[in-house]
Amino acid sequence: MRNILEDLYFGKITPNEQDITPGSPLQQAMDQAEEYEEKLSALLEGEEKTMLLRLLNAENEIGSTLALENFILGFRLGMRVAIEALDEDDGSLTALPEEW
Repeated sequence: MRNILEDLYFGKITPNEQDITPGSPLQQAMDQAEEYEEKLSALLEGEEKTMLLRLLNAENEIGSTLALENFILGFRLGMRVAIEALDEDDGSLTALPEEW
């Protein structure tokens, strides 16, 4: 358990840095989005192209913010489950003494 805490302290745990599996549905969707972005960008000029880029940047910011929020909510839920699992004084039965 201490290894995880040390790895976290020294920045060795980076769950947001993951490789995308080649050929996966995620990779295919990303490739398709990039293809359509390039095609649409080539059709637009001036203000329209700027608006497209701003829209894409805003969508990326929304996705990043949601990912962070969901990570935090999931982590908190996991901790609450762990804390509740350690609580031994909330049921109708009690554990047998250790010598059993």
